Amino acid sequence: MQSIPEEWRENTSTSATDGAADKGMQPWEGHTLFQRNGSSGGGLTKGGSEDAGHPGKGHGKGAEADRESLMMELTRLVQKTVKESSWWERRGVDCTILAAAFISLPLAFFLLSSSQVLLFSLGMLVMGVAHAIITIKGTHLASHGSLSESQAWGEFWAVFFIEVCGSFTARAGVQAHIKMHHAHTNVIGLGDSSTWKIPFLPRSIYLFIAPLAVPIITPLVALGQLKSHSVTQAVRTVAMVTLGLYSQYWLLLNLSGFQSPASALLCMLVCRAMFSLPYIHVNIFQHIGLAMFSPTRRPKRIYQMTHGVLNLPRNPLLDWTFGHSLINCHVEHHLFPFLSDNMCLKVKPIVSKYLKEKELPYQEDGYLSRLRLFFHRYQEFMVYAPPITELVGVQ
Repeated sequence: MQSIPEEWRENTSTSATDGAADKGMQPWEGHTLFQRNGSSGGGLTKGGSEDAGHPGKGHGKGAEADRESLMMELTRLVQKTVKESSWWERRGVDCTILAAAFISLPLAFFLLSSSQVLLFSLGMLVMGVAHAIITIKGTHLASHGSLSESQAWGEFWAVFFIEVCGSFTARAGVQAHIKMHHAHTNVIGLGDSSTWKIPFLPRSIYLFIAPLAVPIITPLVALGQLKSHSVTQAVRTVAMVTLGLYSQYWLLLNLSGFQSPASALLCMLVCRAMFSLPYIHVNIFQHIGLAMFSPTRRPKRIYQMTHGVLNLPRNPLLDWTFGHSLINCHVEHHLFPFLSDNMCLKVKPIVSKYLKEKELPYQEDGYLSRLRLFFHRYQEFMVYAPPITELVGVQ
């Protein structure tokens, strides 16, 4: 049975949950890696200081209670679906997809040993898709602890997927994604996705060429993160990243029969960069250009996520390689970050129906539509700081 956060328990009152949120706790705390019961998730400030900028403005007790009950009401609906779901639905589907990616790797190495262009190209494709599934879908699920209910196994999978497969440091990855991006989604200076901005690059270079360097940049950035790690953690990260990179390199030379180190390294780069363009695109499309919030005057969680998160449409290739929570269920993922990709897809009709009934935004847009928007408004979105959104009557 999947772990259920405390605020999902049947005997937890709305006021108790909202009180926890006001003390800086987030719905996923106690279920993420490395600091399961910490208070550094960056939630709302104690005493509801998010409302300090609007004293006496639309804050009657009845209206406030109604607003605070929205997230709990939606939570109960999703909770019911999760409790009624089988292990296969909660974890099995996604674990099977990841297993299939690993199982396909021997075939990829075998095809890459072929002298026929068609078979060799097929091997590149298989390895590229498998690498994307493992390093994007796998690392994302592992960072949220969605692959196992056990904390020990959760930390093991985080190190395996993020460091060995993804060539990054697990601790920094969890800190940046869980405790900053999710805890402070679209909050200026905290979780505003500014890490994806490179203002000095022209739009065409940024959108269509620079992402191809992600496989090279990622381990270099990881090395830069090690200064904040303990010696033990730093040594482990270097060892795990080296193990992952060298294993693929060695197998290309000894199993696929590559004749030179340069050709093996080029093959690694091509396979690892195969999905870099949509990876960068997805990360900027779903947050940048949407509502942005002040650190001291952010809205309640349900308003923050519905105004600052966007879903892309279903895409068979990206659904498999990136996972539903990064593509067509990103709103659901930000509201309930501990759910697996398949469970996000299952609760999607419940979440979308509820938000529309409550006249809350449920933002969706097409991939090409967002690409055109970012191309034409690149300076506004990616170079200049976005303005803070004022949600009148919500703060």
